[in-house]
Amino acid sequence: MRLILTEADMIEGLDYLERVDPRLAPVRVTAGPVDIRYRPPGFEGIARIVVAQQLSVSSADAIWSRFETLLGAATAEAYLRQDEEALRAAGLSRGKVKTLHALAEAAADGLDLEGLADEPPEVATEKLTAIHGIGRWTAEIFLLFCARNADVLPAGDLALQVAAAEALALDGRPSEKELRAISELWSPWRGVAAKLLWAYYKAMRQGRNVLPV
Repeated sequence: MRLILTEADMIEGLDYLERVDPRLAPVRVTAGPVDIRYRPPGFEGIARIVVAQQLSVSSADAIWSRFETLLGAATAEAYLRQDEEALRAAGLSRGKVKTLHALAEAAADGLDLEGLADEPPEVATEKLTAIHGIGRWTAEIFLLFCARNADVLPAGDLALQVAAAEALALDGRPSEKELRAISELWSPWRGVAAKLLWAYYKAMRQGRNVLPV
């Protein structure tokens, strides 16, 4: 099972994607350099994802700063020592408090979050989504950015769907199911394809020429 650990891994994945799906060659040119974008593994990594959901980057950063200061260290054990009132005062919604509590309990009970990098994606996703409040998108973002799995594409992500529609000249934005079917061709580098499409989406929003002639 491949992981995205170095720039060499990223380049290998991008080269593979161009070979199996030539439609992605001009997408790569437009996107420019594709960053690895690594986040801390373990409880801290998935907690960052949960905290940031449905928030602007600036709001998420501010809440995370207060959250980290409250805990002292972003670990499951430190989280379980906090009371809900203090967590809510740091800026967490009641739903996020419950989700992080369930996650911290699972980690404290023996779920090896860092070890999920060694699990097949479908097995790791099943373990994560069994935790209250953790959906498939959250699990797959964690596996891609924290566990650095090279073959995970969060097909429910809106930006990925929009980018795929434009990049692949589709008739409309693909559904999650449709994007998963499309991405089968890109295995075992679906994670690299996701990062490529996000970079392409960013290029689109910045007004760069899409699909150079």
